[in-house]
Amino acid sequence: MQVRFHCLLLGALALLLSAGCAQLPARPQLPYQAALRVSDHTPLDAELAPVLARHPGKSGFHLVADGLEALALRGYSARVAGRSLDVQSYIWHDDLTGRLLAAELLDAADRGVRVRVLLDDMDARAKSLALLSLNRHPNISIRVYNPFATREGLLGTALEFASDFKRVNRRAHNKSWIVDGRLAITGGRNVGDEYFMASAEANFEDLDLLVAGEAVEALSQAFDGYWNSTSAWPIDAADPRVPAAGALPALRAKLQGVARDARQLEWVQALADSDVFARIRAGQLAMRWTSDWQLLQDAPDKVTAPDDGPRRSPVLDGLRSAMREGEGEIVIISPYFIPGEAGTQALVAGVRGGRKIRILTNSLASNDVAAVHGGYIRHRGVLARGGVELWEMKPQAGQGKGSLVGSSGARLHGKAAIIDGRTLFVGSLNLDPRSVQFNSEQGLLVGDPVLAKQLIALFDRMTKPENAWAIEWDATRKRLLWRDASGVQDREPEAGIARRAVARLAYWLPVDSLL
Repeated sequence: MQVRFHCLLLGALALLLSAGCAQLPARPQLPYQAALRVSDHTPLDAELAPVLARHPGKSGFHLVADGLEALALRGYSARVAGRSLDVQSYIWHDDLTGRLLAAELLDAADRGVRVRVLLDDMDARAKSLALLSLNRHPNISIRVYNPFATREGLLGTALEFASDFKRVNRRAHNKSWIVDGRLAITGGRNVGDEYFMASAEANFEDLDLLVAGEAVEALSQAFDGYWNSTSAWPIDAADPRVPAAGALPALRAKLQGVARDARQLEWVQALADSDVFARIRAGQLAMRWTSDWQLLQDAPDKVTAPDDGPRRSPVLDGLRSAMREGEGEIVIISPYFIPGEAGTQALVAGVRGGRKIRILTNSLASNDVAAVHGGYIRHRGVLARGGVELWEMKPQAGQGKGSLVGSSGARLHGKAAIIDGRTLFVGSLNLDPRSVQFNSEQGLLVGDPVLAKQLIALFDRMTKPENAWAIEWDATRKRLLWRDASGVQDREPEAGIARRAVARLAYWLPVDSLL
């Protein structure tokens, strides 16, 4: 019996090791595929031509802070697309808004629009069969970034992380939505109900920029760089499974059914009755036109860079450079905020030099990754003592403000900065080691005082006492305090024991680089 048990144990171990050694097949050699040339043949071409003619050499920018407007802009632009749709996302949820936007992409492809979708495989892998079905459409190409060899199963995934952690830990966090090479949406927003104020649970405060003009060409070139990189795999090369016959028509019918049934939902009816679509159709989006802009982007091969030596982030470098060149106030919005020793000292030195620095991040209670908060609290006290003004978002900020489905929770997800009241940054970059070292990121620096003022007004609204706790340093008792309209607390508000324990463990352990 003992020998038999040992044989079974060895067999099980061999099975686990073989599962953990799953390997990707060779990536096929692919010709370079570029964005389609911009012409004047589509409705969007005709609509934007006179506007662009009035602003030669400039790009237009519109700050998109409202989740409903963010969804409407994506849906409306997909409907008017006549040439191409290039979409990159870190997450695309299989929920109501994810299905509605997938239906719009499929409908565009049915009209003859070329659709390219690049998804990070961390999230896409769970929807691989549906993506394989969409990929069978002659006008749709889907690629996954840095794919897993294991396509399903928790055990296989865990073993792949254990055996190939350095590779699979690096992800593409970029987001772009580019229509006909004429119009683009980029920022921090993924695709899913909580990013568009459609979740009944908790919604994200997020940010995008709607872009027109020459900056769209820069975003298209950035998309092409990632699309053609050796880390971007055609979905059918990463996953050898073949969808059943009729899978695409069945998926089309399902998505059309979702869109049809959604018309009866109170949330969708409220969206249809809002003024968002009317403002879009009337061109009343108040775009700001400027030639003072810069696209900051990480190289597509960042995920394959060797581990020896620090990896640079052009996005962070560009943001730091803009901050150093400024002389006035710095305002930072970062859901995950781990500035590190050097970043902390630089911020404190800025205050000592006469600059006002204000920062909003998630509280422990609103943070969806409690361990990240552990990395943040290592530096929070130094920042507060040094005069940096800190706020932490409440988990019920504004009681789900802007949600049409009665959400009771809120979390911060937008990533932004304002420098000297005239330059703003909106992008995908969190100010934490993971974003700097492991993820690929991008963002836009735009010089425009009106846009900067709009973003400062948003910051001021999010840091009101009903939405966030102001962090103070009690010099007498040498401890932090959390203040709002109801008074002062001397411990992390509204955070349970489990969240406190996870954050404290991350605080004690040397794991900042993984957070």
